[in-house]
Amino acid sequence: MKKLLLTLGCLAAMTCVAEAADTQTVPDARQWTLSRSWSNGFDALPDVSTDLEEFRSQYERNREQWDAMFEWLAANNLTALPAGKHPIEGTGLTVSIQDSKNEPLEKRKTESHRDHIDFQYVVKGTEGFVLLDHESSTPSGDYKPDVQRYTYDVSKAMKFNSTPGRFILFFPSDWHIAKVATGGESEEIRVVVVKLDYVH
Repeated sequence: MKKLLLTLGCLAAMTCVAEAADTQTVPDARQWTLSRSWSNGFDALPDVSTDLEEFRSQYERNREQWDAMFEWLAANNLTALPAGKHPIEGTGLTVSIQDSKNEPLEKRKTESHRDHIDFQYVVKGTEGFVLLDHESSTPSGDYKPDVQRYTYDVSKAMKFNSTPGRFILFFPSDWHIAKVATGGESEEIRVVVVKLDYVH
C-alpha cells in the first residue's frame, strides 16, 4: 500500500519525492509516463492508482501488444463504435466495448488475473472501482483461469472513480472490483476493456 500511495501522490501532484530506498525508480517511471512515448496517439493518461513502474516494465517486455492496442484506440471513434467485441487485426487482442451500468458494491464481484492485465477506459460516464487490501483479503473458491475471487474487509478497501481522459490498469497484484455505484446522477457508462498478456 505504501508504494501505491507514493505513486498516487507523484502523478496527482506532478512532483515526486522518494520517501524510501525502494522507490528510487518512481521518478523515472513518472517521467516516462508523462512523455507519452508509449501512447501511439492515444490521448489519455493512466489513472493515479496505476503502478507506473509496472506499467513501464510490462510495456517494455511486450511492446508489440501495447503499441497495437494504443494505436487501435487512437484510430477509432470509441463513442460511435457499436458495443461488442472488436479484434485488433494481427494480434490476439480483442477490444470489448460495453454499454453498462454501475451497481451497488454488494452486487459486484471481486477479481484478479494471474496471466492478464485489465486495461479499462471509461468513454462515457463515471465508473466506480475498488482496490482490495491484501492483508485483510483472502482467496475464495478455486482459481479459474484467468480469475480469482476474494473475501475482503470493505472498511479497508480503497474506492475511487474513473472518468474519460484516464485509463485504468489492473495488474495481477491489483485485486479489484469494477462497475461499482458512485452515487452520481447517472450510473450509465460506456467502457472499453482489453486484456493484455502479463509477462512474468
